[in-house]
Amino acid sequence: MAARLLAHADHLLPDATEGQLRYLAERLTEALRDILCVTESRGRRSVEEA
Repeated sequence: MAARLLAHADHLLPDATEGQLRYLAERLTEALRDILCVTESRGRRSVEEA
């Protein structure tokens, strides 16, 4: 999802409307939140396995 959003952002940003920017910011925030959850989960697993 994050890779698709980045590609979309690259395409959209030069001529984006306010509404498009808001939508993009919301989706990017969701993607970052998901990424943080995954990395935190992997970090906990690494500590538990050690």
